[in-house]
Amino acid sequence: MAASATSLSAFSSLSLRNHPPTPLRSHPTAPFFLLTPKPSTFALFFPANTSKPTPIKAGSSDIDTTFFDNVDPDQVFTFDPPARPEGYVPPPYFDEAPEESEEDIARAYEELYGPAYSGESLLGNDLYVMDSKVKKTIGFGSGAKKEKPKDGFDERVVQVRRVTKVVKGGKQLHFRAVVVVGDKKGQVGVGVGKAKEVIAAVQKSALNARRNIITVPMTKYSTFPHRAEAKYGAAKVMLRPASPGSGVIAGGAVRVVLELAGLQNALGKQLGSNNALNNARATVEAILQMRQFREVAEERGIPMEELWK
Repeated sequence: MAASATSLSAFSSLSLRNHPPTPLRSHPTAPFFLLTPKPSTFALFFPANTSKPTPIKAGSSDIDTTFFDNVDPDQVFTFDPPARPEGYVPPPYFDEAPEESEEDIARAYEELYGPAYSGESLLGNDLYVMDSKVKKTIGFGSGAKKEKPKDGFDERVVQVRRVTKVVKGGKQLHFRAVVVVGDKKGQVGVGVGKAKEVIAAVQKSALNARRNIITVPMTKYSTFPHRAEAKYGAAKVMLRPASPGSGVIAGGAVRVVLELAGLQNALGKQLGSNNALNNARATVEAILQMRQFREVAEERGIPMEELWK
């Protein structure tokens, strides 16, 4: 205990001798002293050799000052507006214009947007019946069906089904239509479309079918030049030429495609699935495989008489 007390007194006397207390403020009851550390302590946090940032001079190469070479900073510029033409009448200010009455505002609104449901009509329109001009422009509430495009193609609806799409909020019901278009002269196309209404779905599918028109190779007897088979999905279709007077012997979507293509003598058979859309597309794939005899002769470089030798 004596040794520890002696070392503590020596340490306290040494620390007080090296760092004399500096009175900061006095209190009436107890004085408060602050021990100031050595000046070298601040060098750890604030280095002595701090360099100040040098400002960039105007004549340095880092800044392009060629724009200000011909500018006199002491020159005074005066605004000199152009002279007004003769007979110029300044327009009136917005506040000086005559105020429009509520009747004028309502009449202008009715001319732009039609009769308002305010109980009065300034132009004599019926408040509860839409204007006929508005019906023609926007097509709302008119009930008139859109006319089919007059391009020579006949349309035939093969199938209309109600399909359901499951989303986060529930189920969305739509209609899917399969339509075949053709001019009965060798041009045919198959299309499909979806919409919330049947008429809109048919219109979409007819437009899609017109975008996918193909040419059917036919002989002078309105039949196929040779056999063909094709598969689309699980549906498989077989097409065969037929003798004159046989007619179109096929069923389902295959018959619709062949009739609108203009074939009068043909045989068709569905060998796989009974899906109308897949069978129609398989028929199109089988037709695309067919070629005329003259095309084969041109590819081989021989006359058509030598094809059967």
